Amino acid sequence: MTSPAPQSGQAAVPVCYRHRGRETHLSCTRCGRPICPDCMIPASVGHQCPDCVAEGRRTQRPALTHFGGSQIGMHGYVTKALIGLNVAVFMALTALYGTRVLTGGSTPLHEWGAALGLTVTKAEGGYYEGALPQFGEVLTGIHDGGYYRLFTAMFLHYGVIHLALNMWALWVLGRSLEAALGPIRFGALYLICGFGGNVACALLSPYAFSAGASTAIYGLFAAYFFVLRRLGRDAMSVLPIIAINVVLSFSIPGISWQGHLGGLVTGAVCGLGLAYAPRENRNFVQAVVLAGVFAVLVALAVFVPPMV
Repeated sequence: MTSPAPQSGQAAVPVCYRHRGRETHLSCTRCGRPICPDCMIPASVGHQCPDCVAEGRRTQRPALTHFGGSQIGMHGYVTKALIGLNVAVFMALTALYGTRVLTGGSTPLHEWGAALGLTVTKAEGGYYEGALPQFGEVLTGIHDGGYYRLFTAMFLHYGVIHLALNMWALWVLGRSLEAALGPIRFGALYLICGFGGNVACALLSPYAFSAGASTAIYGLFAAYFFVLRRLGRDAMSVLPIIAINVVLSFSIPGISWQGHLGGLVTGAVCGLGLAYAPRENRNFVQAVVLAGVFAVLVALAVFVPPMV
């Protein structure tokens, strides 16, 4: 339905520039073009049209967190993605190998992807050090070229309790750290801490299989301490939690204290650099710290012989 033509001497009623059939006496406070109620977007003063709002978003500098990260981290997208990936891997293992996965049983995928420092040969009766020709399946260790284990071990878990505890800790710590650091810094921190824990496993227990997100989570604990300190909050409350977890790592059989300790030290170094980088060249310093820690871990995995 179109508006009737104005009679002679009568001013035309303006119509919305986006909906030509709608008469309106409203206008955008920024460009002055007429807009209908459906096109009105509240602004600090008056209302603006969609085009002006979009232009303002393109030219406006995005707000950053205290540590230089994007405020998109407040939504916890990376934390949710990491939890989703861990759960998806565990569900796939359960579908492939049955209920033994729920109770902590090992599977061929665990043997393929868990942290393992030196090559072993799998045969009936157990694992044997080194690659033995015509004796069984060879499982290549990190120091013999199986570097992918440094990454894959972070997403494998032994049993549903192992998974649940790690995902609960990641949900609590991850959202707070991602909101403070931004998604990119948080994602880099998580992966580097996981690498650090797995490198420690390869160096200190080269013939043991170890897996789980706890290597990265211990690093998040250490980084969280420095983030709280930098923000002037009560960071001392984190220390008892770290201490209890370290004691449990050494006292409960079957727990890889090597991986936990490696992740903790890596997270402390990264967290210190992220939290206390000078504001003037903050992005550069943070990038150097993260890249430097990662380079050191790669060098340890490639060039430093394990302690056997």
